[in-house]
Amino acid sequence: MNKEAYTCDQLKSINWEKLKNKTILITGATGLIGSAVIRTLDQMNHEKGLNAKIIALVRNKERGNRILETLSEPQQVSLVLGTVEELPQLPMEIHYVIHGASQTASRSFVDRAVETLKTALEGTIKLLELAKEKKVGGFVYLSSMEVYGQPPKGHKVTENEAGAFSPLNLRNSYPIGKIASESLCIAYAEEYGVPCKIARLTQTFGKGVSYNDNRIFGYFARCIKEKKPIVLKTRGETSRSYLSTEDAATAILTILTDGAAGKIYNVADKNTYCSVAEMAKKVADKYGLCVQYDVQENREYLGTLYMDLDTAAIHGLGWKPTAKEGILSIYEEMMEDFSGE
Repeated sequence: MNKEAYTCDQLKSINWEKLKNKTILITGATGLIGSAVIRTLDQMNHEKGLNAKIIALVRNKERGNRILETLSEPQQVSLVLGTVEELPQLPMEIHYVIHGASQTASRSFVDRAVETLKTALEGTIKLLELAKEKKVGGFVYLSSMEVYGQPPKGHKVTENEAGAFSPLNLRNSYPIGKIASESLCIAYAEEYGVPCKIARLTQTFGKGVSYNDNRIFGYFARCIKEKKPIVLKTRGETSRSYLSTEDAATAILTILTDGAAGKIYNVADKNTYCSVAEMAKKVADKYGLCVQYDVQENREYLGTLYMDLDTAAIHGLGWKPTAKEGILSIYEEMMEDFSGE
């Protein structure tokens, strides 16, 4: 049974009629965001008779099957084993594409920079060619706030901006791959009429985070679960907005159905904006932990960032985030099913 419990407010920004009886290809389907999109569609299949069919491209069939076990209408989902770099044949009709396959571990951006770039570039080209061939009704590429580089403190970051990245820094394989993939999407929209839209997502977490997730929110959650102090390896000055997995899913589907082709949308919850140190303190205060500092220099860590995303464009589509208590609401959602099992 699907544990996702979206409210009417969360779902009303999506034009569900466009997705009724349609087939949607999702890459990165077992990832945090891809699986949240699947659960959202599953809820509408179960409660509203959407009858959307989902083709989930997965690298690991076992992980895919675990997602199916959580669904109310698993028969609507077809697992396809493969990668975006070596896309398997998909002879069936496909009406929409959500392309979320990507490296997500910061260590991989350095240690596996070639693979990070190949997944971004080769994978995106393969998906865009497929979308062109199938004449899809919508294509959403999941990009990242990292394409903005290092905006100045106090600056509201809009979608017409992008950072500058040195290729000499291997850590930049990720944002460079994202920017290049965005450029491919815009080019296919202009040259071939593929209805590509781009979602630049802020850091997203909540329901579905695995116990061993190595990102900051996963570490904080383990500290909560194990009742251990939070130890920060930086001064925690980086500041950004965050986003719940549920809100990310509804934003992506809103962009898919009503976003403009060739347009970029920032996706974030402005009410969650805080520094890592502030977030650590909020979490520690709520869950009875302490915060310690063991500051280290490490090339895997980004420099201090101030990422305050302007979200006027996505709000213009009728979407709005739903975390009532900001960042702590997202932690509450995450901790509901966060376990080492």
